[in-house]
Amino acid sequence: METLLWQVEQLPGLLAVSRSGQVRDWDPPTLDRALQWGRYFQHLHGRFRAQPRLRAALGQRLRRGQPGPPLGFGHLGRCPELLGLALLGNRALPPAACHRLLRSLLLPPSGQATPGPCSLGLLARRRAAVQLLPSPSPAPARPEELEPSLRTEAQLLLSRLQEDEEEEQGPASVLEHLPRPRVYQVLAVLLLEQTGDNAGRQGASWAEHREGPRPAAAVLSWLLGDPDRLSAFCRLLPGSLLVALSARYPQLGTPYLHLLTSWGSRLRYDPLRGQWASSRCPSEDEFSWEELRERFGCFMRGPDPLREAALASLKNLKIQDGHFEVCGLSVWTDLLLEMEAPL
Repeated sequence: METLLWQVEQLPGLLAVSRSGQVRDWDPPTLDRALQWGRYFQHLHGRFRAQPRLRAALGQRLRRGQPGPPLGFGHLGRCPELLGLALLGNRALPPAACHRLLRSLLLPPSGQATPGPCSLGLLARRRAAVQLLPSPSPAPARPEELEPSLRTEAQLLLSRLQEDEEEEQGPASVLEHLPRPRVYQVLAVLLLEQTGDNAGRQGASWAEHREGPRPAAAVLSWLLGDPDRLSAFCRLLPGSLLVALSARYPQLGTPYLHLLTSWGSRLRYDPLRGQWASSRCPSEDEFSWEELRERFGCFMRGPDPLREAALASLKNLKIQDGHFEVCGLSVWTDLLLEMEAPL
């Protein structure tokens, strides 16, 4: 019994160290040992909470001459989350140990109960989800060039969204608080990595709007539910990735084509330079002629349904613009000539 009491007496010291600069020397195995102690203390809480005398003895030992706010028996049950929150707020924690901590909070050991909607555990996981996305990095040019870190972040975010789904909460509870624009890259990877009978079928009709596997459908609903979000998502990602996503999720392809139409309609022909240019100072919501041509070119190199949809869109726009055959009068005529040229 004395050994047990001595072990419990170490908890305040463990929490104090987790908030201090001493963690700068921690590697992933050291972090794992600290988290194991947290789970051990939680186990003690579950084991002795129905025994009043032992509860009182353990609580008294926790309060014995320790600095900081007094701890009680109830803190044993919340020890993994208390430890996790303290470490998440400590900038001295090295990157490798921090990554291990994020995985531990967002992908807990199997068999561990899902935290309730107002629990300390849920707070720890949400704070981990907010911190898992680093500063923005250039978007990959092709799906096969995806950063390994993006895949890891997408896996962690997927776990968090599945957790919210079980609690009947929408994706906005997490996605709205994640830093941008990095979140859009992670969401693109999450959608690309999803598999199932309802995603990625080859030869599907462009007009056939299908639900993606959950929570991919929830992510798409979140993106498509706000024009500014969708515009930022499509503006940030390269055309090759957006075409890959459109092939998997046709409900994304049509709005993306509409955005390209909107961006293209803002271009004006400059006869002095002999090229299409913005009619005013370029903004984040505008594309250059070169960018627009490249993005339509990605459709031309994509699956047949996407290629046919892009060509049909350009032909309709050309007709609406006057059906000109001379270059420099309609941006859609010039784009169509570019797209119909041999690739």
